[in-house]
Amino acid sequence: MPFTDSHCHLDDAAFSEKLPSLLARCLQHSIHRIIVPSIAPSNFESVLALCKAHHNNPIRLHPGLGIHPWFLETLTEVHLERLEAKIVQQRDNIIAIGEIGLDSAIVKKAADPAKNLAQQQYFFDFQLNLAKEQQLPVIVHHRQSHDKIIPFLKKYHLESSGVIHGFSGSYQQACAYLDLGFKLGIGSTITYSRAKKTIDTVKRLPLTSLLIETDAPGMPLSKEVLTDTNKQQLNSPLHLNKIFEILVSIRTESANEIAAQVECNVERLFF
Repeated sequence: MPFTDSHCHLDDAAFSEKLPSLLARCLQHSIHRIIVPSIAPSNFESVLALCKAHHNNPIRLHPGLGIHPWFLETLTEVHLERLEAKIVQQRDNIIAIGEIGLDSAIVKKAADPAKNLAQQQYFFDFQLNLAKEQQLPVIVHHRQSHDKIIPFLKKYHLESSGVIHGFSGSYQQACAYLDLGFKLGIGSTITYSRAKKTIDTVKRLPLTSLLIETDAPGMPLSKEVLTDTNKQQLNSPLHLNKIFEILVSIRTESANEIAAQVECNVERLFF
């Protein structure tokens, strides 16, 4: 059963020294493809170079380009223009615009919350419009912001849709995204027993709506589901198997059916 990690920051410095051995182990665990989104202009080139270097390898890496809402403080319109130029230049090499989105938790911590929210919304709107123009799917970050994100997605009705990365939320929120043609990225949240609302939602959703992801090295899995050996390990694409195992445990379909459909979902969305 081949797997795709649909969201992993593999260009992170935490992986640099052990990347060849990590990728070899991924293949041993049937992970044959990893989607690597950027987060800011500072890592556009590193993401592109990493994915190009492994494009024809047994394990294939595919880039997304976008600007994450956490990294806007020093950015201006000029950086959006650079993003647009880079996406046009790399249109045949990238598979999505992302990671983009809105984060209300960051707004609450900002020195000027109103200004921060306005900047987030401006960058999000620009990138959604760019996705529509380029007919590319989007990879959307959320945190305490479903109510703000959904109106933007309704505004653009992206034909290529996208994925709500690291989904956590209610069944009603999930259905609002599904009604717009979006997939939901299922990651470490379902490994936490306290995440009852999200687990119940994932149980009820159509299998055709789900992707799996690690968001490595961020979003670590719950220590409840890790062995003593890997509790101290950095979150990595290798943890995708555990996320899949938990997904199988909360669904009614067989492991083979889930694996085949989730991989089909990746194909339909990005390829």
